[in-house]
Amino acid sequence: MDESVVGGEEYLFKIVVIGDSAVGKSNLLSRFARDEFDLHSKATIGVEFQTQVMEIDGKEIKAQVWDTAGQERFRAVTSAYYRGAVGALLVYDITRRSTFDSVKRWLDELNTHCDTTTARMLVGNKSDLENIRDVSVDEGKTLAEEEGLFFIETSALDSTNVKEAFQIVIKEVYNNVRRKVLNSDSYKAELSSNRVSLVNGSKSTGSCCSL
Repeated sequence: MDESVVGGEEYLFKIVVIGDSAVGKSNLLSRFARDEFDLHSKATIGVEFQTQVMEIDGKEIKAQVWDTAGQERFRAVTSAYYRGAVGALLVYDITRRSTFDSVKRWLDELNTHCDTTTARMLVGNKSDLENIRDVSVDEGKTLAEEEGLFFIETSALDSTNVKEAFQIVIKEVYNNVRRKVLNSDSYKAELSSNRVSLVNGSKSTGSCCSL
């Protein structure tokens, strides 16, 4: 459903979490949905998604967040996985540069299968491992600015910024839907100026990410 609207005032949004294997996608999802972390988590097998409910503007928003289910190990993430997605988190591991280098490939895949209005967040995960960091915060911010993405660093282990990452994407999806419904130029201008980058909880605004 293009507008992701059910029953007029209810919203169901499909959000996908993509990125190389072992960057922490499943633990980000379990931390967001259940506030759990599994130190011994194995690659996800089969389709996995969690549904979370949040409220925006007094309306109930259901976010159905999908994990790539281990398919990324085989470069076999299918078009069916992306179908209907209106938001995406592109995740890399700040301690493994190869996972950061793969972001553009994942972005290309997302662009192939999803509408250009899909809300997108670049997520540098495992910020708790600062002592073995291999990708700087500035590199993450620069890539996000170049590609017009939100940006945040997270730790699924200690829960830093995990809820914030999902909430920002879900709110942007909601804003995108409302923009379509209202179709007001002044409303578009107002919303497009409100995109922010978040890094470890600090906010900075910039014109780079205007819609």
